[in-house]
Amino acid sequence: MDDALVPPGDEPRCPVDITLAALGGRWTPLVLRDFLRRDRATYTELSAALPALSDKVLSDKVLSDRLAQLTRVGVIERHRIPGWPPRVRYELTGLGRALEPVVRGMWEWGTARRDASA
Repeated sequence: MDDALVPPGDEPRCPVDITLAALGGRWTPLVLRDFLRRDRATYTELSAALPALSDKVLSDKVLSDRLAQLTRVGVIERHRIPGWPPRVRYELTGLGRALEPVVRGMWEWGTARRDASA
């Protein structure tokens, strides 16, 4: 792994840095975790699935930002649903599905840490 590490620059080139850039920001891994559970969701479904985002104004901004970030890096796709009122559905991509082992590793590490503290 050491030979793959490169100094920081404007765009990440180190594989770990690239992954962190895609998953960076508070709540991003939890939004991804929810997509891995269900493959697709509307904004309302995601908002309900993340109850820890309690402040409505903050939660709307954070969730919108995270969805835009994950869309930008190709982890999810945004699809407009025809009709009124306009609705949007987000869907996990193959690139997003490939992050499952990363999230699973975080889950397993966190579980071990939680259990060791109990």
